[in-house]
Amino acid sequence: METRDIVRAALFAALIGALGLVPRFDLPLAAGVPITAQTLGVMLAGLLLGARVGAISVALFLFVVACGAPLLAGGRGGLGVFAGPTAGYLVGWVFGAAATGWAMRVCPFRSVFARAVLASILGGVLVVYLFGITWLSWAANLTFERALLAGVLFLPGDLLKAVAAAFVAQAHARTAPTPLKGRA
Repeated sequence: METRDIVRAALFAALIGALGLVPRFDLPLAAGVPITAQTLGVMLAGLLLGARVGAISVALFLFVVACGAPLLAGGRGGLGVFAGPTAGYLVGWVFGAAATGWAMRVCPFRSVFARAVLASILGGVLVVYLFGITWLSWAANLTFERALLAGVLFLPGDLLKAVAAAFVAQAHARTAPTPLKGRA
């Protein structure tokens, strides 16, 4: 890894932590899984850093959280968060950032905005939901269908975050010295 990639990974880990300052919003039907702004950071990490460095940045963030830093929305941190109902979503963030970066690179659309929306939905929503809903079903002792229903409550907000991330990616593509398409 180049020094530039290490710095970018650390900066995006810090960005995800800063997005944790936005107050969380708890839904009573979601079995303890809050609405947070941090998934926007996961999408941006994949879009702007690529699959490998984006996943590393999210893994770095989660490592700092596991060490006890209260960086998750609501001031949560420590190993205990990886045993609760949100753990699947947290682990899914790493794979979601990687999938977002990969999809951004291979998507055939010429428009950066269209590629970024599609990549964010694929990685930042579908992949994260796959991990999150599966774990939620087990950890909260819910049927998979009930956990899926709880997960669907987050869909409108996550789709808005995907669009917001696409706007950022489009603005970045206009000013970046290197194009987004070639990131691995």
